[in-house]
Amino acid sequence: MTRIRVGVLFGGRSGEHEVSLLSAASVLQALDQDRFEPVGIGISKEGSWYHFPDPFAAVQRRPLDPSAGRRVLPSADPTGPGFLLLEEPGLPLLPVDVVFPVLHGTYGEDGTIQGLLDLMGVPYVGAGVLGSSYLATKGKGSNLFRWRGLPVVDDVVILRHQWENEPEEVLRQVEERLRYPVFVKPANLGSSVGISRAEDRNQLVAALHLAARYDRKLIVEQGVLAREVECSVLGNDDPEASYPGEIIPERVFYDYVAKYLDSSTRLLIPAELPSEVVTRLRYYALEAFRAIDGSGLARVDFFYTRDTGQLYVNEINTMPGFTRVSMYPKLWEHSGLSYSKLLTRLIELAQEGHADRTRRVTSFTADQ
Repeated sequence: MTRIRVGVLFGGRSGEHEVSLLSAASVLQALDQDRFEPVGIGISKEGSWYHFPDPFAAVQRRPLDPSAGRRVLPSADPTGPGFLLLEEPGLPLLPVDVVFPVLHGTYGEDGTIQGLLDLMGVPYVGAGVLGSSYLATKGKGSNLFRWRGLPVVDDVVILRHQWENEPEEVLRQVEERLRYPVFVKPANLGSSVGISRAEDRNQLVAALHLAARYDRKLIVEQGVLAREVECSVLGNDDPEASYPGEIIPERVFYDYVAKYLDSSTRLLIPAELPSEVVTRLRYYALEAFRAIDGSGLARVDFFYTRDTGQLYVNEINTMPGFTRVSMYPKLWEHSGLSYSKLLTRLIELAQEGHADRTRRVTSFTADQ
């Protein structure tokens, strides 16, 4: 049987470049080699695209080492999806059947790469342009969830331009709307990159300066005394929600170090929650997924307050961390779906979704 050629995209022009390589390493190692042939496509921090004949070795170098690859560009011709080999005569095509964009953050899960893949006419894993772009900006996601009737914590959205030119006014707005502690986040990044907890004005100033290094839009959220609980969603038009798991970090909050570098962080699977809370949480996860017109996969993060038992939707991640120890695959593993079989199911969902999208008619006559 001819193997399906899976273009695994990794790296990227993002603050989550290294996280992408960690996720891609696990994906490449776990793909069913009897069914799939991985085609490693890496994007440097500068934005150049490369084909890596040995993708397993490529993702071990962080950041990517372009000298080990060959320059390519994605072909926007949907009749032959693939990548043009720029350094070979005639620009031959390196074909792929489906793409797994193991990219996080800016230019990875914000709708930009998804639009390019749509132009290429290739099936791809994960949410489309709309869902990716809407949720890449955290403030817009909160507004969408409010409209859907989902509970979210209060927040203030700030532009970097405002912070740099009117810092006192920004501080006044935050302190009038929220109470300490607060969390400050870049709007378009995940993996807790650039996120800080602020307990007073001095810490808030430092947190805003840090977040502004990563994005032009900043989110200041009300801090709550809560447990951090996550739920994995899998599917297209008829998605399923996993049983939730709980994050128990030893650090003040679940930051980048706690996620990827600190072995003391514990993942409690399943989370010890009342059955009615689990039911409500899974319902909210599916509602959040449907609200963004999600496809393939997403991880929905929640706060469960320790004092009142209130449940809040924190955010949804359309391409969550995908290492073997990441919460998304571990939650499905608890449900009986192994990491390798999960990858296979995601590729199948990508192909199913693409087949459904390409059913639409592209011409019209008045007598139809």
